[in-house]
Amino acid sequence: MDKFRIMMQFLQANQESFMNGICGIMALASAQMYSSFEFTCPCLPDYNYAYGVGILVVPPIWFFLLGFVLNNNISVLTEEWKRPVGKRRKDPGVLRYMFSSMTQRALIAPAVWIAVTLMHGRSFICAYSHSMDLSDFINSSYETLPRKALIKLQATLPCSDVFEAHDVISSEAAKRYIRCLSQACGWFFLMLITLVAFLARAIRPCFSQAAFLKTKYWSHYIDMERKLFDETCKEHAKSFAKVCIQQYFESISGEIVQHFHLPGKKGKGDKDEDPEKQKSDEEKLLGVRREEDMNKVLWNWHICKPPLNLKRQIKDMNGHAHSDTNSFSEEYLTHTSMKKTTVAYYSKV
Repeated sequence: MDKFRIMMQFLQANQESFMNGICGIMALASAQMYSSFEFTCPCLPDYNYAYGVGILVVPPIWFFLLGFVLNNNISVLTEEWKRPVGKRRKDPGVLRYMFSSMTQRALIAPAVWIAVTLMHGRSFICAYSHSMDLSDFINSSYETLPRKALIKLQATLPCSDVFEAHDVISSEAAKRYIRCLSQACGWFFLMLITLVAFLARAIRPCFSQAAFLKTKYWSHYIDMERKLFDETCKEHAKSFAKVCIQQYFESISGEIVQHFHLPGKKGKGDKDEDPEKQKSDEEKLLGVRREEDMNKVLWNWHICKPPLNLKRQIKDMNGHAHSDTNSFSEEYLTHTSMKKTTVAYYSKV
């Protein structure tokens, strides 16, 4: 049970990487399933290109959108972009960093799909078999074949059960030639995305690291702030419901005692433990005890988030609280030293 809890905590802490890995595995598994089933190319000049390119392009778009859907930060980015400015300004650099980070992770699955599909070559053969120059594979006795008939003949190359003109064109040699071109495009695609990733990692240190660290820090802050706010709201809702239910049952039990004069019985820990539990629930309410107040808190959080300027509460000798933004002021330090001197004086007496 402890190992399971540790694993769940690890997955929650690395949720984005885990979901991106799932997307990549889904893309690879889908590509393998796609290649294992029989390829149903239309083998018609008017539909081969649309079908082959559609198989190559449409699933990566779906995987790309799925990567954004599975990434929880897309809602965080949208909320940060659309929220009113209020007391906290919006940094475009942080928004760009969050969007680029999500885009990079969402591109994993589409890249896997395109690479596997190009390496396999079926969709490439279906898309370009009728439009490529295959004159080197045509029998010399059929070189005078009309162009329209030749295109229709080449369009049936992907379909072994439909292609019947083996004496006109060598189908296996032509398909092997097109498959080699497809694999060459696949290797070029892999080299291209690898080069882009290398340049992105190599060039980034050339720019200001302070700006990068700033945007990275505040992007993490926005994500953590939302998670902690949701957790605090859940704790408040749980405590609010618990206190409300306790007060309801206490009022009902009071009415029952008044009408029926039932003797009160102490349970095993009714009056000893309940005040402590209720006190902790009361503390979790954080002073918000009414529906109107909670609605106001949530509304203010949406339209006007608090400024990123933490204040430290300082109590003076009279018990009054003062807010200090940066550190203890000189006046407070002087006041504290005076307080210590006074205590030492009375202790001597």
